[in-house]
Amino acid sequence: MVLLYRSQSDPPELWLSELRKFIPDLEMRVFPELGDIRDIDAALVWRPQPGLLASLPNLKLIVSLGAGVDHLLADATTPPHVPIARLVDPYMTEAMSEYVLTQVLRLHRQDFAYRAQQGERVWRELLQPNAFERRVGVLGLGELGSDAARKLAVLGFKVAGWSRRERRLPGIESFHGSHGLMALARRSDILVCLLPLTRETASILDARLFAAMPKGSAIINAARGQHLVEADLLAALESGQLSAAVLDVFEQEPLPREHPFWRHPKVIVTPHAAAATHAPTAAAGVAENLRRLRAGRPLINLVDPASGY
Repeated sequence: MVLLYRSQSDPPELWLSELRKFIPDLEMRVFPELGDIRDIDAALVWRPQPGLLASLPNLKLIVSLGAGVDHLLADATTPPHVPIARLVDPYMTEAMSEYVLTQVLRLHRQDFAYRAQQGERVWRELLQPNAFERRVGVLGLGELGSDAARKLAVLGFKVAGWSRRERRLPGIESFHGSHGLMALARRSDILVCLLPLTRETASILDARLFAAMPKGSAIINAARGQHLVEADLLAALESGQLSAAVLDVFEQEPLPREHPFWRHPKVIVTPHAAAATHAPTAAAGVAENLRRLRAGRPLINLVDPASGY
């Protein structure tokens, strides 16, 4: 029996119909209708109510219905003996790359400046560098970051990536570790954050990192709001050290109406919409793990709680 605890876009009926394409006899309960909790052996969740998972005595698998698992690892009540699986959906990866490419191109083609000129009715062509003259850095070379880095390179940008441990991608300059982080920052005119949120990556977008970047550079954060020290970003924008920021994720969501990001002329806000979970394309991977659980076979896409991803 599967429990669905979902607080994002796709309705429970859609998840059930999509999963039944792969497991026709699948039974699913939707929170808060739990029935006999002893029947539930798998939970498909996004930000579940604290203590819920620990209350299920026969739980054998937790599947995160979002790209990250930090919401589960940060909850002290998540049962430590139950394996957690990441959601792996190639279409979600494509959607994230679409978002990153869109925002990098906006920054590269000076959309902020032209929008400001439009408001002032100013007709002035700005000097436009070619893509090969624009250096883009990608923080995180996992599934999402690697795909975005490769596609940015195809467009002609000078792309480099950073990961906690060494990782190499053909045609992508690679950095790793604390020394490599500052080296990447120094060569990034546009810096994209696609990192998983862990103890080591929280607050990684801070004053020290911004100071290492070229003056007038820009950032894009489509990972987690907790990666960014918001006060440090505002200070860097005010001083001119950074020229712009595109933010899809925030420390508090929804972003409070009084937050300065809403009206800041150098900030673009999007509502955590870079790559939403989409049941019709995500269901295949989820169903594969449910089938494996039934058959007693090894599970896939499992999270290492020690590393946080």
